[in-house]
Amino acid sequence: MRPRSIVIVAFPGVQPLDVVGPHEVFAGANAALDGGRRSRDLDTTDRRPYRIGVVSADGANVVTESGLQLGTSPLPVDEDPIDTLVLPGGSGVTTARFDGPLISWVRSAASRSRRIATVCSGAFLAAQAGLLDGRTVTTHWARAAQLAAEYPAITVDPDPIYRHDGNTWSSAGVTAGIDLSLALVDADHGSEVSQTVARWLVMFLHRPGGQTQFATATWTPRAERSHLRRIQQRIDDEPGADHSVSALAAGAAMSPRHFTRVFTGEVGVSPGRYVERVRIEAARRLLETSNDTLDVVAQRCGFGTAETLRRSFHRGIGVAPDHYRQRFRSN
Repeated sequence: MRPRSIVIVAFPGVQPLDVVGPHEVFAGANAALDGGRRSRDLDTTDRRPYRIGVVSADGANVVTESGLQLGTSPLPVDEDPIDTLVLPGGSGVTTARFDGPLISWVRSAASRSRRIATVCSGAFLAAQAGLLDGRTVTTHWARAAQLAAEYPAITVDPDPIYRHDGNTWSSAGVTAGIDLSLALVDADHGSEVSQTVARWLVMFLHRPGGQTQFATATWTPRAERSHLRRIQQRIDDEPGADHSVSALAAGAAMSPRHFTRVFTGEVGVSPGRYVERVRIEAARRLLETSNDTLDVVAQRCGFGTAETLRRSFHRGIGVAPDHYRQRFRSN
């Protein structure tokens, strides 16, 4: 059986886990397939193994952003089809995406690839090559706004751990490349193989929630008008206080309708959405640092009841507050 060709592109300043993580998943899948054939415990009919290559522009050792050196092969110049072209990210992507010969090669390689997978800020390489136009993709939460601003033909969804649109797969930051690669193995060989690899790596096959739960607070811009900025500061300082539209409008000496229109125009979100964001961030801090019950957290942060907290938290973060506490509690 002809192996499935996996080509992972490396460059100076690449994030090493963006390369090594997917490599280990595909190598683990090969081991699982080989073990299944020997034991006959796994149906391996028509399940082609992977041939994995890490390549770079000059085929020399690549120094990653952490200083780790990776051995690579030269960019393949043949016309053999590629099963999966993997584009990792890292601090070096800022330079790599403006390397004309590299981007030309990426564009050519993509044309003979069954699918393209971007890891973290590797989406910038694919975007520069024009491979993501009209697609919805994800990337590291800290780079999502930049990707959307610089490549307006792309729809950027900053929350998923990974996303699939047509023949394009994209993932969030760093370790999310492992989640993405497990999903690719699952698509190729089924859950039996992907679950085996996930168990070896001691990972969820499908990690619960999105990457929002791992992000630091991304604060909404401040209003230009000083009295609206004071309203924002009041909300930030006392998230549990009465922040109904009528109360906020009275504080700004405006009618509720006029206040809502002006606030939304200057801040970018409605007053209600802004209040909810601030309250969710306050709840995150309490869940991470206190032993308060969900009822107490809900009262202190202005949600009123634990059920309202659960609904808002899940809508904003993607996981239940008690599950979030289990993962991120600091004491």
